[in-house]
Amino acid sequence: MISNRSVPTATVIPVLVYPDVRAAVAWLTDVFGFVERVRVGEAHRSQMQIGVDGAMIVADVRGEQQPPQAHATTHIIKVRVENVDAQFERARSRGVRVLQEPTEYEYGERECTVEDLAGHRWQFTQTLRDVTPEKLGLEGTGWR
Repeated sequence: MISNRSVPTATVIPVLVYPDVRAAVAWLTDVFGFVERVRVGEAHRSQMQIGVDGAMIVADVRGEQQPPQAHATTHIIKVRVENVDAQFERARSRGVRVLQEPTEYEYGERECTVEDLAGHRWQFTQTLRDVTPEKLGLEGTGWR
């Protein structure tokens, strides 16, 4: 694959629509600790670095591109973190809307879910232990 330094290197790059790109970038930086990587115009788009190898694009409203609507969940962005409690406390201390406080699950993850200023849902997850799909009674598909 050809390298292009003007595009994030992540394999999957979600593009999320916000009513105000600059306000979204400031909020995502302050509340979640993401880092703005590239700004495309003042109000058009911004590339955000998430952790070591994650990325997303903050996009403006235009045409069919619309932010989430009330009472409808079309997506949840899951982000792996080292310490879900610290991530949760950072977000909560800045007034984020909490949908689920940190909770430990039998599949070896501790997760919380919050909503950002435009209504996008973010689930932060921390791996606590390795659990095979078979141990949960599921059929494994060879993912590693």
